[in-house]
Order: sequence, then C-alpha cells, then structure tokens
Amino acid sequence: MTQAVLLRGADTVLTMDDARRELSGHDILLENGSIAQIGESLSVPEGAQVVDVSGCLITPGLVNTHHHLYQSLTRAVPGGQDALLFGWLRTLYPIWQKFTPEHMFVSAQVGLAELALSGCTLSSDHLYLYPNGSRLEDTIHAAAEVGLRFHPTRGAMSIGESDGGLPPDALVEEEGAILEDCIRVIDAFHDPAEGSMCRVGIAPCSPFSVSRDLMRNAALLARDKGVMLHTHLAENDEDVAYSLETFGCRPGEYAESLGWVGPDVWHAHCVKLDPAEIALFARTQTGVAHCPCSNCRLGSGIAPLRAMRDAGVPVGLGVDGSASNDAGNLVAEARQAMLLQRVALGADAMSAREALEIATRGGADILGRPDCGRIAVGKRADIAVWDMTGVEASGSWDRAALLLAGPTTVRDLFVEGRRIVRESNLSTIDLPQVLRQQAGLATALMRA
Repeated sequence: MTQAVLLRGADTVLTMDDARRELSGHDILLENGSIAQIGESLSVPEGAQVVDVSGCLITPGLVNTHHHLYQSLTRAVPGGQDALLFGWLRTLYPIWQKFTPEHMFVSAQVGLAELALSGCTLSSDHLYLYPNGSRLEDTIHAAAEVGLRFHPTRGAMSIGESDGGLPPDALVEEEGAILEDCIRVIDAFHDPAEGSMCRVGIAPCSPFSVSRDLMRNAALLARDKGVMLHTHLAENDEDVAYSLETFGCRPGEYAESLGWVGPDVWHAHCVKLDPAEIALFARTQTGVAHCPCSNCRLGSGIAPLRAMRDAGVPVGLGVDGSASNDAGNLVAEARQAMLLQRVALGADAMSAREALEIATRGGADILGRPDCGRIAVGKRADIAVWDMTGVEASGSWDRAALLLAGPTTVRDLFVEGRRIVRESNLSTIDLPQVLRQQAGLATALMRA
C-alpha cells in the first residue's frame, strides 16, 4: 500500500472538477491511491509524508491520448524532416522494420519518462508494427517500471505495398493473427476496474493500411471484450483524397459505416473533418485526440478544435509519435493547441484554462477515465506540482495561467499517490542509463 501523502499549502489548486474550482492555500491528502481530502490546514494522518507545495500550482496529472512511443528512437531523421505524411512514412518504415523487443522497451521508457517530466500521469500508446518478435507487452512492462498509468492499444497493418497499401509487406500481418493477438493481450493485461493502471484497446493503424473487414471485425471484437477503439482519421488532404478515391466517401462516413463511432471510440488528428463529420462525432460522442505539434510538423493543417468543442465533440490532447513532433512534452502541446486556435480565429478563441482542461479532464474523458483528470475527493491521486517561483513564471499575475507563463517541467508528479517525479527528476528508473542505452540503439540503426 502506498504511503499517505499530504500536499501542504498550495499557492493555487486548479481542480478541473465539475465546478471548475480554483483554490488558494489548500492542502490535498492522498491516501490509498485516491484523493482523500481537500481543505485548509488539514491534520496529518499518522505515518503520512508531508510535502511542502507553497509557491506551487497544483493541477490534475495531464493525459496524453495519442502516441507512438517506439518513435522516440527516430527523431529528426533527415529524410523525413521536411516530408508530408505519406512521404514521411515511406522514409521511416524501412528503419522501423529493424526494431526488436529491446528497441520497443527502451524507446517506450524514454517516451514515457519525457511525458512524466512534462506533467503527464496517464498516456495511451498506439503500437501498430511488430517486427522481429516485438509484442505489445514490451511497452506495457516499460510503463510499469516508469510508473505511469497506461492505455496501450494493439494496433496493426494488414495491407502492404503489394496489395496497394502504404507499408512494406514485411511490416504487415495476417488479419486472423491480428485479431487472435488482440484477444491474447486483452485477456492478459486489460484491467477494467476503477483505478486501473493498464487498459488495453484495439487500434488498426489507419484506413489506408488495413481492410474494411479488419476495421469491422476489430469493432465487433472490442465491443465483445468491452475495450475501446482507436485509429488515425482525416489527418491531412492526402488522407481525405485516399478515402474519397478508395471508399467513395469521406473519412467520417467511412468510420460510421464500419461501426467506428460512439463513446468507446477515439480518433487521432481529425484535422480535416468537415461540418457534417463534426456533427456526427458530437451526436455519437466520438472522441478526438488533437495533436497540434505533429500537425504543424507535417504540414497537415490546423484542426477545427474550436468548432469541435463548440459542437460538443469530446476532445483530448496527444503529442503523437516522437518522429513527427519531435518532442513529447504534453504541457507544451497544450500551449500549442491554444496558440493555433488564436492564430486561426483570434486571441479570444481559446483561453489557457480551456486548453489545460482539454489536456487533463478532456483527455481522461475520451479514454473512458472519469476517475482521472480532475482533483476531487474520491478521484485517483494523479497530481502534477508546478513550481511557480522560477524564472518562467516570474512576474505572472495569474498562477493558474500555466500555459501563458509557467514551467514546462513538473517539480513533483504523483500517480496513484506514488511520487514518481521528485524535484524534477524521475525517481522510478535510472533515466541516464536508459538514455545511454537508447543512444546506442539509435547509433546502431543509423549505421545499419
């Protein structure tokens, strides 16, 4: 059982609770993995650890709704630096084809460590290629060591180049084997309970790399097993053109025809959704993982985030893969989301508080985790502590406006009440050693 922790004397607590309360001078008691009390001058339970958080902003832990953790080994690859999505993929597929279970494990540890240092307590991951014996549990074991709450998805590609698809044939799998492995990993690792540290989803890669049958059968399987569905959708103009040419309809219509809408589904990107598709997603409560930095990096466009929010589409944030961002800092991602809406629609299009809400409560909701993403009694003890006494926030009149003036690295991070970042250093793994291991793997890939 995790030791009780009393966070004493926060300057500001941005709760993201149902009333969106902002509290000053409050304490928070974390006990048995959840938030036990919130108040002023709380008494210290016997044996509890007291952490002084004066001068700090407390927020819910941030939630990352889209990632490809393995890509942290292929950042800034020269051939893909200035390519559009399909050209970028063609550059990187041959490199990813060489990955082994070690590459998957180490890259996941690095990616999750980067997220943790940026305030993230819950991350999904979309792993859709399994070369050389790699398996989904390579990333699950990495997340368990780092200590983040984890929602891995069993992705897949089944249509290779020889069948008119984008990926090389060596990276695609037989569809029956894909579905069998989905069942295996769900049965082995999925925990549907409140407070779960691992929930598995099913996530065929994209409409241009799997068949209609796999999309349809994946949806049937997910609903039979009670797990969530995830894929890429309407990421850029090429993506929409492919859908129109191949399927004779827009991406949203294609998704609906295969059962890929509903509150148990979330799609990554959705940069090119039109008004009818936005209305469809709002009506069905289909979620969207908004990935602004990746969309900028690949020149995909500015997603209609304001329109989606106004229509009632559930939206969270994702850093996307580290080969198309090429960073994994979730609080910086939230700032980028805010700034892009202002560039597109004006300075009043999105506030710092709304963007942070999308990065916390919004992400938790589209992942089916109402127990996370907010600070309230009974919710999970996933807490980010931001030191607002440093140079980044100096002179700020509003401590809650973290995305306008504040640090991009947490001071402390608690997941299920466990302190996994302490004084801006990861306390669960030997990160310098992991980084040396990743550097060696990256060097070998460059020389191969």
